[in-house]
Amino acid sequence: MAEPFRVRRLTGQEGQRLQQIVRRGSTSSVRYRRAMILPASAGGNRVPVIAQPVQADEDTVRDVNHRFNEIGLACLDPRWAGGRPRLLKPDDEDFVVATATTRPTKLGRPFTRWSLRKLVACLRTVHGRIIRIGRETSRCLLARRGVTFQRTRTWKESPNPEREAKPDRIEEVLDRFPDRVFAFDEFGPLGIRPAAGSGWARQKHPDRVPATFHRTHGVRYFHGCYSIGDDRLWGVNRRRKGAGNTPAALKSIRAARPDGAPVYVILDNLSAHKGAGIRRWATKNKVELCFTPTYPSWANPIEAHFGPLRQFTIANSHHPNHTVQTRALHAYLRWRNTNARHRDVLAAERKERARIRSEKGIRWGGRPLKLAA
Repeated sequence: MAEPFRVRRLTGQEGQRLQQIVRRGSTSSVRYRRAMILPASAGGNRVPVIAQPVQADEDTVRDVNHRFNEIGLACLDPRWAGGRPRLLKPDDEDFVVATATTRPTKLGRPFTRWSLRKLVACLRTVHGRIIRIGRETSRCLLARRGVTFQRTRTWKESPNPEREAKPDRIEEVLDRFPDRVFAFDEFGPLGIRPAAGSGWARQKHPDRVPATFHRTHGVRYFHGCYSIGDDRLWGVNRRRKGAGNTPAALKSIRAARPDGAPVYVILDNLSAHKGAGIRRWATKNKVELCFTPTYPSWANPIEAHFGPLRQFTIANSHHPNHTVQTRALHAYLRWRNTNARHRDVLAAERKERARIRSEKGIRWGGRPLKLAA
């Protein structure tokens, strides 16, 4: 009767290594079981006896023993077959991505966007090239290539013929005369009704406000002024925004610098901001009106301060009337101006922003200056 097959004699290092794997455990269950098979076989145990405690097939035990005699401890790491060969070549994957990122109308399809089903059907009927791919495979391929399902966004290009000269002038006065530059704008309408917002609360127990869509008491518009050099924001609520309220805001700005030297006011192209009477008053009182181009409202520095003003006074509120709402706005403005940053900090920030813009050649919105012309 032939003797049962067993592994060769273990060396001292091999036995110590296998003992460490068995005692300490392994993140791989396959590696752990194979480390148990080899010492058991070297100790003279038969294959059926070894297969039972490691819960492996007898053929698996025999294969491990033979592989150990051939390559040593490298048999602990299985050599997986790798699955079915890939059906898509790299150029096929590129074609799938290119098709998915192309508008269907350009390929003669009567719809404006792809679904996975429509994309797969199109790839199987493309003239001169047939790619058979499933919906899940196509989804994984697109995700791996960084192509995701996103909402379409819109963009506007300013039709203003001075769309480059106006930003240049605004940047110039901000760099040269930061202590004499102001910004003015309105936001609204502000109605009297519960406004949704966010805040800290216990999980699944958010703060609640009454649900009503009745608009009572009419609306108001906040007319705000912002001092670039002082980091100071002030304003007032008006029943409407019009040419009659703009001069009052400009006069308050002029009063902030009563020395008679020129001041610069950044504002948008609203018709109420550039009437003939307003321009005459501005010229007489040495107030230069620096208008932003059409559409880029973000070029006005005050826009960045309207967001917090909304979030901390309008959102998550339930004001009973405009008087209470206006008091809340003014209370926030007093708190904000009291906690404004130091003038030296503001000057350092402006200097650093100017340095970064000059190094990167970037204008507002991330547009390189060399492409702006």
